Parts: sequence; structure tokens; C-alpha cells
Amino acid sequence: MPRRHISVTGAPEAPLRAALTALRTDLGVPDAYPPNAAAEAGHPPPLPPHDDATDIPFFTIDPPTSTDLDQAMHLSRRGTGYRVHYAIADVAAFVVPGSALDAETHRRVMTLYFPDEKVPLHPPVLSEGTASLLPDQTRPAALWTIDLDAEGRTVAVDVRRALVRSRAKLDYEGVQKEIDGGTAEEPLALLEVVGRLREELEVARGGISLNVPEQEIVEHDGGYQLSYRAPLPADGWNAQISLLTGMAAADLMLTHGTGVLRTLPAAPDGAVGRLRRTAHALHIDWPHHVSYAALVRSLDPQVPHHAAFLQECTTLLRGAGYTVFRDGVLPPITTHAAVAAPYAHCTAPLRRLADRYASEICLAAVAGQAPPDWVLRALDSLPQEMTEGGRRAATVERECVDIVEAALLKDRVGEVFDGCVVEVEERRPSVGVVVLESPAVIGRIDGIDGEDLPLGERLRVRLLQADPGASKVRFAPA
Repeated sequence: MPRRHISVTGAPEAPLRAALTALRTDLGVPDAYPPNAAAEAGHPPPLPPHDDATDIPFFTIDPPTSTDLDQAMHLSRRGTGYRVHYAIADVAAFVVPGSALDAETHRRVMTLYFPDEKVPLHPPVLSEGTASLLPDQTRPAALWTIDLDAEGRTVAVDVRRALVRSRAKLDYEGVQKEIDGGTAEEPLALLEVVGRLREELEVARGGISLNVPEQEIVEHDGGYQLSYRAPLPADGWNAQISLLTGMAAADLMLTHGTGVLRTLPAAPDGAVGRLRRTAHALHIDWPHHVSYAALVRSLDPQVPHHAAFLQECTTLLRGAGYTVFRDGVLPPITTHAAVAAPYAHCTAPLRRLADRYASEICLAAVAGQAPPDWVLRALDSLPQEMTEGGRRAATVERECVDIVEAALLKDRVGEVFDGCVVEVEERRPSVGVVVLESPAVIGRIDGIDGEDLPLGERLRVRLLQADPGASKVRFAPA
């Protein structure tokens, strides 16, 4: 099955807890922080020197319930162009290299999100407290200053340690409402301006942002439910600021000869050919002179056969990894195929281990210094750590949705639902994936008596299995 995106916004109660607890045990998910590491997080070392940038009125954009806030931004006009201030939580200021806290972050690698709880990379006293860019709190940050020309192209980059102070904690729906209503003040209103310019540049360089609807677990009347959430334009504009910073970080690393990049090889010809066959099966017109990126941008995820194709497009994003280089010896692959440029993860250090190291490398590069020894010592092992952590996070994401789906449908085995087949296995066309219209369930479907499934078509399906213990649902054509 394709990997599913899930945004957990609630805390489902008792019916799921046993299955989720068992899942954490099966996956070897870390439990409570060791006392010595937690104590270090509660008593951080003295802050290194920071500039004072508390006069800049930063704001954050996150889901409403989020408290581990990695990024804050401020946008302004600069002549005919723009200036992006992007503050990233300075996690290295709180974690002593070689300490118990440092060792535990290397064991955890990433924050894991379950419907009933979060398993954080750092202790909450740090990730949701002293290091989080919460409103009306002075916090240490790696402050990026990126100047853009009138078309949104980068013309100057700087990053240094600074104390910052966010003025407002915003959420995506509120941001979209203010911008659409014309009530947003200029620093926020410029998010649309700069975001659209960066999206146009993404198109020009052949980059791809897949607009695939997300499954979302939400709390409802003391229980839980599943829904679909289509990304808002503001989601994309916000993501462009993060991409801009990640691209700037990668360029700094490549220029100075040491770094850790997020890379993705170009899709092999066979994979694109398979997508062309899928497009044909879905009755999507894909002329040979139209690029893959241009086709993707022309599709509407609200149209079932378009949504099915976009889901299939996620297969081209498989194979992303972390690539380390040093001493000016560049790796064979330095680009991320979906970004269509060199790119680095550096904007989420509270939730992702590698970002702390990327930030330190960039700070050293701008200062004209070699990266700290503790960074260099960790570089060689980072790719494998991040790969294993990413694999565990993807498994958690997938299994959590499966468990919630099974719990939601366990009393409805035998019922018939409206759905759409969004994937069919190439070697076994009688096996695939179906998306229900309501409830928001995505599950396996098996054709009756081995019959081929109708890719991209609506059909009635019968629920054959929904077992929270096995964490799976299974359908067949009705």
C-alpha cells in the first residue's frame, strides 16, 4: 500500500489504547525519558552568545494544538524584493554533546505521533517549553535572513544565533481566512506573495509538490473519527518558506564542503513509464510533450481519478535518504528530485535529529569556521540513524491509521460502502487499494474470483474484515 499522510489532532479514548500500547511495544518505541536525560533537559547549560533580534515581530504557523514550535517567520518588503526572516529553534543550545540527553535523542531520532500520545524526540520540558518558539517568550534561535529579488529568487543568505520573540501563534485555517478576507497585516499577507513566487520558481525548475488529501484522526464526542483534509493554499505557501531555507542550507553546505543533504535520485524510466500506463488506465490525458511536473500541477485532488493518480505519484518519492559529505568531496547525488535542487532538512530540530547538525554546519559556514568536532564525529552515522528512524515513523503512521480504521469499522463487517479504487498492483491486478467516500477509510480490496480491479473508478464495496488487533481492514467489490 502507498504511504498515507496522517495528521493527528485529537486524543481518541479507551477503545484504542490496548492496540496502540501493543503497537508501541511491538515496534520498540521508547517510553519515558531516562531520569538523567530528563534532568539535563530541565537544567540546560548556559546559552552561547546570541544577537538580539527580539524587535522583529515573528509569528508561527502550526496546527492549533501544537506546542513544539520549531519555526517562526517574519516577511517584509526590501526595495523591489523581499526579506525573509526565519527563526529555527536553537536545540544545540540545550543539548550538551555526549551527554545522556544527546545519547537519548540518537536513540529516538524522530518524534513519533500516535493518536493517544506523542513520543517526543526531546523531553517536553525542552521541546514544548524552553526551546519551543512559543508566543511572548524570548528564545534562542538560528536566525536565517534570506533576501529575494522581485521574482522570489535568492540573492543573499545569512544565518546566525539570535534571541527572538514570537508575537503570535497562528494556524493554517486562520491564516487562510485572514489572507482571503484581506485582513492580514503585511508580514502575513506577504506569505501569499512570496509563497506564490516560490511556487512559480518551483514550476520553472521542474519541482513537484503533490497535493494529496490527508487522512486525519480527530477527537469527536469523547471518541474518534476519521476525515479527509485537503491542504489549503496557506499550507503550500508555508511549506515554500521551509523549502527556501532548506535549499539555502544545502547551498551553504555545498559551497563550504561539509554537510548532510536530503537527496532523492531521479525516478528511473520504468517508474515514469508505469505512471504513464496508470494515467492511460485512469483516462487522464498525458501528451508526450507535457512533463510529469506540469501534469501533476494540472490535476484536481477532488476528482476521484485525479486523486487516484496523485496517490500513485507518491511512488516516485520513495528512495529519499540522507547523504553526508566532508572535506570538499561532493557526493555523486546532491539534489532532491522532487525539489529539483539541492536540499537539506534543517527547519525541524525539535522533532528531527539531523536538523540540529545541519543547523550547526550552516552557522559555522557563515561564520567562516569549521563545523564543531561533535558534529563531524556524528556525521558518518547520521544517514543510517535517520533511515531507521524514518522507517519507524512511517510504520507508526501507517499502523496507527490501520488500527483506527479497524476500530471504527469493527461492528460494520458485511456492510456496503461507496468507494474508488486508487491503486492496483501491477503483477496482481486483482489486488489493490480502495478509498471510501465516508468514513475516511483507505483499505485493501481483493477482486472477486481474481477479477481485475477497475482502477480510478467508483464502485460499491463490501467490508470483509475489520480487526483492531490485526490492525487491518479488507474489502471486496459488492
